[in-house]
Amino acid sequence: MGIINNYNWQLKKWTSSMQHFKTLSSYIAYLELPGPEHPMMSVFSATGDGFLPCPKESSPPITNDCYTISFKKFVQGDLNYGRTTYDFNNGALFFIAPRQVLQWNEAAVFEQKGFSISFHEDFLKGTELAHQIKKYGFFSYSVNEALHLSPKEEKQIESIVENIEIEYQNNQDEFSKDIIVSQLSTLLKYANRFYERQFLNRKELSTSLLEQFNTQLLEYVESGQLQENGIPSIEQIADKMAISQRYLSDTLKKETGKTTTEHLQLLLIDEAKNMLLHPSKSIAEVAYELGFEYPHYFSRLFKKKEGISPTAYREKFSVN
Repeated sequence: MGIINNYNWQLKKWTSSMQHFKTLSSYIAYLELPGPEHPMMSVFSATGDGFLPCPKESSPPITNDCYTISFKKFVQGDLNYGRTTYDFNNGALFFIAPRQVLQWNEAAVFEQKGFSISFHEDFLKGTELAHQIKKYGFFSYSVNEALHLSPKEEKQIESIVENIEIEYQNNQDEFSKDIIVSQLSTLLKYANRFYERQFLNRKELSTSLLEQFNTQLLEYVESGQLQENGIPSIEQIADKMAISQRYLSDTLKKETGKTTTEHLQLLLIDEAKNMLLHPSKSIAEVAYELGFEYPHYFSRLFKKKEGISPTAYREKFSVN
């Protein structure tokens, strides 16, 4: 209980200093950038002395109601993204959704090359992209690894951004929004393809990743933390493995066909089978030792996965 209270106190302290920007123009002004050409959208590109959204010094945590897609390489400075740090040291695309918390740890220095597109969430209202954009995993809070591009992929993205920028800078007419939204949709489809490629290129790591995942779970169980603290969250395990929750989930799902939650449940059921063969332990004791708050939750999961109840399993396999 003390841990929870301490976390809540830290969270309250953190959020009390947070700044929120409801409009695109207020967010752009905070970044000390030129005002946007459109009230709900801004496009900045840098080839040597241009601008990119980036506070010049340490800042309090901020949120806004905009989507941001950026390509840049940082030489110095970290970006806190939720409760993790965004990794984009090699130069890559990164994606931020509305109301996600950002905070720069120190003065940021980056190569003067890249682009940044920000648009208010209302800009997409009435379009198919307004629904589709929520399905892209790379906008997830859990993703803290930027999308790394090959030179060929970088050129493809730059070509699309150039088209967006041309339309953005031209006089706005009745066709402008449809054209820009169409180009944004194309950009995100390419990003999704490259995101999938990033996982495919790491296919050889999937086996070791699963082994690491299972090792972390076993260590958690064998150290007594399962009984003391309950079933761990996927986020806790991912943090122990020094990777993002989304990366862990996506990789295991792609390579094993099972989600991280399913892998966790399988380990718990496997542990339960061993414990149920000890007649001295009641079903409730087994449930509590496995971290279940209520025994009927355990019994329900066991029957769902094994097709029989824990009691029936014990009767069937116990050696008299």
